[in-house]
Amino acid sequence: MRAEDVQQIAKFRLGACLDTLERKAEEYTEESDPLHNFVRAGAMLGCSPARALVGMWAKHVISILDIVDRTDRGETVRAELIEEKVTDAICYLILLEAMLRFQNSSMEVDQ
Repeated sequence: MRAEDVQQIAKFRLGACLDTLERKAEEYTEESDPLHNFVRAGAMLGCSPARALVGMWAKHVISILDIVDRTDRGETVRAELIEEKVTDAICYLILLEAMLRFQNSSMEVDQ
């Protein structure tokens, strides 16, 4: 693999993340709060919204670990499944960063 290949994958994946975040915002945003589901899950579970998000993110990481296990056993994993799981995991980390940045009001969003 060449550096150019990694750059191409990164550009594609980040574009897919933006698309996913926009598409899912319509489904999960409530009362203009894109983090509504995590706030509600945290309240339901008796933990912070960030901790609820990390718990939900763990599901995606476990799916990725299962994919790694399958490839280690020589099994073929559909590219679409790999792309979906990696995109979801990255999106959760982006949402976590947004949540943590806005909880800590001294942090500004860099442009």
